[in-house]
Amino acid sequence: MRRLIHIALALFALTTVAPAMAYAGDKEIPRVNTFGGSCPKCELSGRRLRGAHFMGADFSGASFVGSDLREAHFLASKFMDANLSKADLTDSQILGANFKGANLSNARLRDTQASGSVFSEANMSGADLSDASAQGSSFNEATLVNTAFRSADLTAANMTRVIARGADFRDATLHAAVLAWGKFEKASFRDAVLDSALLMGGNFDGADFRDASLRHTQIGGADLSRAKGLTQDQLDEACGDSRTRLPAGLTTKACTGVRITIHGPRGMVIPPPPAPPAPPAMPAPPRYVIQASPIP
Repeated sequence: MRRLIHIALALFALTTVAPAMAYAGDKEIPRVNTFGGSCPKCELSGRRLRGAHFMGADFSGASFVGSDLREAHFLASKFMDANLSKADLTDSQILGANFKGANLSNARLRDTQASGSVFSEANMSGADLSDASAQGSSFNEATLVNTAFRSADLTAANMTRVIARGADFRDATLHAAVLAWGKFEKASFRDAVLDSALLMGGNFDGADFRDASLRHTQIGGADLSRAKGLTQDQLDEACGDSRTRLPAGLTTKACTGVRITIHGPRGMVIPPPPAPPAPPAMPAPPRYVIQASPIP
């Protein structure tokens, strides 16, 4: 019975859309849409949901294709296997949310705050995350083909086994990020910060590392033999092993004194990234309850 009530409330909330401002007497009151409860597989494509708050909600498998979700807040909510392709999440906040297996292809997430969230196994091909902040978020096994991370903050992000051919990481911060066993063919890391990052076992055929910072970067087992822009000065600050493949004439020192705790395939091991930041506390409920008008 409780689940049915939650579903009914969620469906009622999602059949409405709020105006920019609401009125109580002579006072103008900012309107805030807050969605909770459970609404799996809901059809919400093309909706105007700008500034909406999703708090502790379950929208697994829901469809938001092409929806306007600018400045929306996704707090500790579930969007597993949801379809947000071509949705606009510019300037949104995604904190402690789970988008595992979601379709975010060609979505806009510019300037999005997405710390401590899960995008594992998601399809984010062609998505734009320029200037986004995703510290400590997991992109494990995600598809990131031609995804834009330009100037993004990906500190301690987990990108293990991603498919990121042609991805754009120019000017991005990937400090202590895990890029192990990923496919980064023709990706751009120009001017990126990869200090203390793990590139172990990755394929970087044709990737561009011009002016990238590789201080304490681990490249054991990585294939960099056809990477572009690598210099000996960069590699002198990194470390690898006998399986590291480099362009002709370049070398790197062996990694020593590294504490290793997580086991990977074929006996390879990687250290864990720093713990992601804790999700923020839930905001107080709105002071006013105002009826929303139906969508035309």
